[in-house]
Amino acid sequence: MRNYFDMQMKTLHQELKEMGGLCQLTISKTYQLLHNGDVEVIKSIVAQEDQINQKERDIESLCLKLLLRQQPVASDLRKISAALKMITDMERICDQALDIAEIVETGKILEVKDTDLLGRMAEVTMDMVSKSVEAYVSQDLQRAQSVIDSDDLVDDLFMEIRMTLINSIENQDMDEEQILDYLMIAKYYERIGDHATNIAEWVEFSILGKHRSGKEV
Repeated sequence: MRNYFDMQMKTLHQELKEMGGLCQLTISKTYQLLHNGDVEVIKSIVAQEDQINQKERDIESLCLKLLLRQQPVASDLRKISAALKMITDMERICDQALDIAEIVETGKILEVKDTDLLGRMAEVTMDMVSKSVEAYVSQDLQRAQSVIDSDDLVDDLFMEIRMTLINSIENQDMDEEQILDYLMIAKYYERIGDHATNIAEWVEFSILGKHRSGKEV
């Protein structure tokens, strides 16, 4: 019975890694879209959202089977519970990426010459998603905590963008719509960072049995 449970947990880990990889790719494509303006990328992002939604359903089903059929002990129960929380955040990451794509498609952000800070936010959040999922699979507390610390960098980048946009208003480098588009995209990347942080906090929970909010099993 335990061998079967261990095999199912390995399947869960693989499914989570695949879902995390899809999230990373989706974030990457948002900046690819910002960088080169290829609207065909939007179709790819929409298709990946469908894949991520299916992954979420598959992982939910697997977790529920493990809970109902295997009667896991406390430590395993925490891992399964954490996985269920993590996939909700991963699905929301994809939603935020789609929101970014919609702004690019309908707004004026492609007329802005310098989007390097947005690219930096995309890079940092991709790394956070990758490390948070890896931390879960390897039960690496230090790695999970490094992801949580990285959220400060995302916040700093957002504040830098805000100051840049304030200067643009004063210098009239961008029009109002461009500034709003830039700010909204930065805000969505910040939210992606928040979701990656949530994932890392659930990894902590799976290891320690206690969430930063005070929740315990």
